[in-house]
Amino acid sequence: MPEPDTDMAVAIAVAPNGGRRTRADHPALPQTAGELARTAAACLDAGAAMVHMHVRGPDGRHILEAEAYRDAIRAVRHEVGDRLVIQITTEAVGLYRPQEQMEVVREVRPEAASLALRELVPDASHEADFARFLAFMAREKIVPQIILYHPDEARQLDDMRMRGLLPLEDIPVLYVLGRYTEGQRSAPADLLPFIGPDMPRFGHFMVCAFGRREAACVTAAALLGGHMRTGFENNLFLPDGRLAPDNAALVATVAGALHGLSIPTADADRLRADWSVATN
Repeated sequence: MPEPDTDMAVAIAVAPNGGRRTRADHPALPQTAGELARTAAACLDAGAAMVHMHVRGPDGRHILEAEAYRDAIRAVRHEVGDRLVIQITTEAVGLYRPQEQMEVVREVRPEAASLALRELVPDASHEADFARFLAFMAREKIVPQIILYHPDEARQLDDMRMRGLLPLEDIPVLYVLGRYTEGQRSAPADLLPFIGPDMPRFGHFMVCAFGRREAACVTAAALLGGHMRTGFENNLFLPDGRLAPDNAALVATVAGALHGLSIPTADADRLRADWSVATN
């Protein structure tokens, strides 16, 4: 199990909208570029170091479209400058193929992008394309974060690393505690299979979780040397069961948990530096 790093500052990422939820789920869910920018600014003030963005089409549905991402990135940068890391998603949401998911990153060239291993490498025949794509990201200094939904996927990624298929010695990962299912609830113990003694180690891991115990789950990750992701993509509720008024309230909740444990929060520059160490 990873040893907690007492000198480590914990980064808080906010995932403010996701690709599935709509304003029917929460009226404060941001959809437009302007709404994302205002949400990002509020979450920065609450303690976030990164925003994980999905963009929507005119009908409010999830899209992987370069110009929509450029508009959203411009809007967020106008509000917060470089004080937040901006990460775009490549999530398929059942709509996009691996080549389309990778192409949007090639077109946008963002600061960072999340990549679901199960979507981009559904079988061994996709490994070579994925390796070439990661090499492109390394050349362009785009930070990848590999999304892992199951411990077996962590082993799969490590096997690719051991076989020399990854152009990076290490790679940031996001452990997802639970699944996108109706009524999904995560618990802190869900993290244990990812970090057991027989599991591979990654230099920079972050955790997200579903439901009311989201804050407990990501706080457990912080105590074990990881980083936090919170936001309406995965959870709409405060720990006491009340509906959160906005994403910033969720960020403030986990930032408050860190403060109560005397764990410093990382700003965007610290997160960039930590990622640089993990990928070089």
